[in-house]
Amino acid sequence: MWIQELETKNGEIRYRFREQYKDPLTGKLKNVSVTYDKNTTHTQRAATIKLQELINEKMKMPYMINELDPSEITLNQLIEKYLEYQYIDDNGIKKSTYQRNKHACNAFNHILGEDTKVIKLNQNYVVDKFRATGEANSTLNERLARFKALIRWGYKKDYILDIGWLGKLERFKDKPRRLKVEDKFLEADEVRLLLESMKVERWRLLTHFMILSGLRVGEVVALTNDDVDLEKSIIYVNTTYDPVNDLITTPKNGETREVYIQPDLAVVCKQIKRLMLKQKLQFGYPMTNYFFTNEKGKHIEYYAYNKYLRENSEQILGRKITTHFLRHTSASLLMEAGIQIDNISQRLGHANSKITREIYLHITERLKEKYNQQIASVKII
Repeated sequence: MWIQELETKNGEIRYRFREQYKDPLTGKLKNVSVTYDKNTTHTQRAATIKLQELINEKMKMPYMINELDPSEITLNQLIEKYLEYQYIDDNGIKKSTYQRNKHACNAFNHILGEDTKVIKLNQNYVVDKFRATGEANSTLNERLARFKALIRWGYKKDYILDIGWLGKLERFKDKPRRLKVEDKFLEADEVRLLLESMKVERWRLLTHFMILSGLRVGEVVALTNDDVDLEKSIIYVNTTYDPVNDLITTPKNGETREVYIQPDLAVVCKQIKRLMLKQKLQFGYPMTNYFFTNEKGKHIEYYAYNKYLRENSEQILGRKITTHFLRHTSASLLMEAGIQIDNISQRLGHANSKITREIYLHITERLKEKYNQQIASVKII
């Protein structure tokens, strides 16, 4: 600290106490000062304290918005801020997405250490810790994607000043069993065989309904009787069911759509309505407005259905299928019937689907072979 003697316009003497500090952003030396009427031991002590307070405030300037020093912030502190932001109602993040990210962040705390300084994170540390979990590379790649989102958010909000190392984090080499395009959906004869062999009526009708409508299973679970308008032959898809949080939310990608009820789908809809009425009379639960329920009048158990579907398809068809295969099957059958791919994508709520186009190409080639065989059997002259 040094002292500068000043003379005012009135001829009075005042004393300016100065001190230097290094700006944390530029690295340059800067000054702070306070002025007192006297230069005594008491004012010198007061000036020393005040100057230090000013320096502390200046040193905090780059981080005033966050009130956390990036050189000290821990992984857990960053995660807390991240989840606080995601929980805000008007940020456009769905509750199901928030819960997914919360679980992912809890895993990061466990894997990387909640007290780890974020500034100390680097590629080798993250890779080694992720590998040490022993999880499959496909799982690690999912974690990696969400971890990168967390770090990029921290950088955007100035909790992290440098994320150059993040670009060095590459996906773990994954070697999944690559399905041929024809393995991603069922042929018409496979559909008939599967439906004929399913013994549980509720699951058989659900499977049939999904194949004919192309709806996602969450969308089916969320349907109300008002959404299935048999008079207008339209299914209004406005919501989906989130089984993790047990709530009805907006559909995937936020899109809503209308699905035409063709005659064979109308038959299945009526069969489902009869089954729902039969269940209510048999088990005596209060009437519900949901289109498809379990035997207690509540949302169907998605995981129970998926398990039933996998086990039965393996036993009947020799391979395990999931609910998503049913959507691909719906696309495949519509393509084979000559429906344009854009109309199919709109019906399925998939404006840009790589798999839908792969199926389209496969069906096109298969139909070409079929037509060639028909022509080969015909004698034109």
